[in-house]
Amino acid sequence: MRYIDEFNDPELAGKLLDEIHATVTRPWALMEVCGGQTHSIIRHGIDQLLPERVELIHGPGCPVCVTPLEVIDRALAIAARPEVIFCSFGDMLRVPGTDRDLFRVRSEGGDVRVVYSPMDALDLARRHPDREVVFFGIGFETTAPANAMAVHQARRLGVGNFSLLVSHVRVPPAVEAIMTAPACRVQGFLAAGHVCSVMGTAEYPDLAERHRVPIVVTGFEPLDILEGIRRAVHQLERGEHRVENAYPRAVRDAGNPAALRMIEEVFEVTDRSWRGIGRIPDSGWRLTEAFRAHDAEHRFDVSGIRTEESAVCRSGEVLQGLIKPTECPAFGTTCTPRTPLGATMVSSEGACAAYHLYRRMDGTAPAATAPKEMNPVG
Repeated sequence: MRYIDEFNDPELAGKLLDEIHATVTRPWALMEVCGGQTHSIIRHGIDQLLPERVELIHGPGCPVCVTPLEVIDRALAIAARPEVIFCSFGDMLRVPGTDRDLFRVRSEGGDVRVVYSPMDALDLARRHPDREVVFFGIGFETTAPANAMAVHQARRLGVGNFSLLVSHVRVPPAVEAIMTAPACRVQGFLAAGHVCSVMGTAEYPDLAERHRVPIVVTGFEPLDILEGIRRAVHQLERGEHRVENAYPRAVRDAGNPAALRMIEEVFEVTDRSWRGIGRIPDSGWRLTEAFRAHDAEHRFDVSGIRTEESAVCRSGEVLQGLIKPTECPAFGTTCTPRTPLGATMVSSEGACAAYHLYRRMDGTAPAATAPKEMNPVG
């Protein structure tokens, strides 16, 4: 398949690895921002094939994982209401709230439905005018245009029983928060290509300059990630700190103008809490006043919610890149995909889920050698 098979070529991967090995002269720590990149790295054993001096730190780039507990509990309270059809992508149904998840709400009689786009939820609202239809609008910049379009269409068509429970977050402020944290060890970033395909790269040069870190926009296939690492390492060895686009087949510096216009019309920037990290200024979006009638948080009284995180789950430290999943004592024992304590074990992009799925059950790694195939741990 075009743009898939050729980016899994083991011979080309070996050449990129050889160049990385030949370039590195000192220890470097790079953070991949996106959870999809984390899964690709762990699935293909890329971190095990790099020089020992190159460490990959897993970042908070999983929208399911960083959705704060109070928002999850708010969603559970709304979904349990008898007049509500609560719609969500499937990966949110098992994310634990304080004492239950959306699957439990559904088993207790709540009308919780999995949809494949917010427009599916809008169609449900049109077909069920006697019900309140709420779509759980989470995600990074990648999913914002579709969610914005659904709200825009709801207002245009006069669908008054459709609303969005918004928990959108923005990547650049999170990068800023990571770099200003006292325990930060990150010296370079692999930026998420799908985010930049929407937003472009305009917000990154200032971050790279102020924090003196290279930021390389990459895709998600093995060769994409290796090329991103190669470019980042070259910059670090030369003392450079620039933004590079290593994903030009999908990313333009200006992003997607039509998507940006839709986001700007429907959303406005606001502070957001990130699960495991805390409140980050200007790191999220909320609906503008013009679309407030479609804001589920305003439509439903869900105040007074008290939250309680697991006392043993260390997913917050995993999200900040402070520890690897295997350093959490609950990992693989009391916390598994069947009995998750934190969102990082539930989400299809969570770091804990990646380590468990690909049997990375301890912190050891074999000596790095050029791969004979691109799935050495599978």
